[in-house]
Amino acid sequence: MKRRSWAEPYKIKMVEPLRMLSKKEREKAIVEAGYNTFLLRSEDVYIDLLTDSGTSAMSDRQWAGLMLGDEAYAGSRNFYHLEETVQNIYGYKHLVPTHQGRAAEHMISKILIKEGDFIPGNMYFTTTKLHQEMAGAKFVDVIIDEAHDPNSEYPFKGDIDLNKLQALIDKVGADKIPYVAMATTVNMAGGQPISLKNLKALRKLTQKYGIDIVHDMTRVAENAYMIQQKEEGYQDKTVAEIVKEINDLTDHATMSAKKDALVNIGGFLATNDPNVFQEARNMVVVYEGLHTYGGLAGRDMEAMAIGIKESVMDDHQRARVGQVQYLGDLLLKAGVPVVKPIGTHGVFLDAKAFYPHLSQDEFPAQTLAAELYVDSGVRAMERGVVSAGRNKETGKHNYPKLELVRLTIPRRVYTQAHMDVVAESVIDVYENAKNAGGLKMVYEPKYLRFFQARFEKL
Repeated sequence: MKRRSWAEPYKIKMVEPLRMLSKKEREKAIVEAGYNTFLLRSEDVYIDLLTDSGTSAMSDRQWAGLMLGDEAYAGSRNFYHLEETVQNIYGYKHLVPTHQGRAAEHMISKILIKEGDFIPGNMYFTTTKLHQEMAGAKFVDVIIDEAHDPNSEYPFKGDIDLNKLQALIDKVGADKIPYVAMATTVNMAGGQPISLKNLKALRKLTQKYGIDIVHDMTRVAENAYMIQQKEEGYQDKTVAEIVKEINDLTDHATMSAKKDALVNIGGFLATNDPNVFQEARNMVVVYEGLHTYGGLAGRDMEAMAIGIKESVMDDHQRARVGQVQYLGDLLLKAGVPVVKPIGTHGVFLDAKAFYPHLSQDEFPAQTLAAELYVDSGVRAMERGVVSAGRNKETGKHNYPKLELVRLTIPRRVYTQAHMDVVAESVIDVYENAKNAGGLKMVYEPKYLRFFQARFEKL
């Protein structure tokens, strides 16, 4: 049968002009930014793949929803629409809105963690791990070994290794493990999904010991799409049905709605536990705002409710993940070293393979992100030793096995032609990789250093 092309399930109604700086201007801009792409001005960026967080394009329905914003201080009707949507689409009983996901991480960490606890999870995420540590816990990575191998083709590299989890339970005791932190998909592993088979086994093990599961559901619909495509027995299920099945196997959830839910700001904490709900509803008043707005305008909650419904549509996920796969396939065909298999929200370049002549102390991923910007004006981000931070006890760098640069694709923003431009730039940078020198860190903030650290060329 002849192959037929597919196209995005939307048409473009409004455009935002882009500007390409000259190479000389880009070289000046990256020096002024301390070789940190987070410190570049967005107006100096041609194609912005720094993050998919809050950078998606909203639909006409979402924009129309902004006009329905009820900006009452208490009891906004948009909150009740959002609450009903979370209950119907995601299945959690209770909702506490927040300005974004890390606020929900902060609250659940403060509520559930005691000093000296251990939090096992399927690879760390920067803000999540920080909140767990600030609440007094130690994070323990219990992801499967394949997740640390960029060349492994295992389809569900986000899965938790139940033997590692059991070993931790045996070592420290279940009473020292308030919950397992389980993310869908795993960002730091390259946007890799979990399988429902693994989650069901995890649920069985945690119930045996009375341990909760806290679900980082930032990209749950994307994970559900990968289950639909790759896990036996789910090909005839809709993305919405799979999302519900995933959530039903967990106790609490933190959500950065700036990803899956297609909004520019917003998040929430969801839970099935009435006691956790009451505590969180109390805390949100202190840290975010009243429990019916949580730091958000009514219009933002309305856009979020609509975006959640759009996010679980099969056609939307087919196009969203399909564009990521398109870019990944271009790079794979050119022999560029990337994390395999291609994940859901971005293509992750293997900086160690780009620059085998640079040690991690010379920050190869940070170097690669800077070189890519200078080459084409494409902004990516480092996910390696800089993001991993320092060991709390020794003060030395944490050295993750993966040293990556993330090309993160915003939803409904760029065309396939933009992906072609990105691929051509990455290929050119790879072909000239032997000429690249490393960087030294000249400024390091106390927390989450990858956002604000500054570097100079060695």
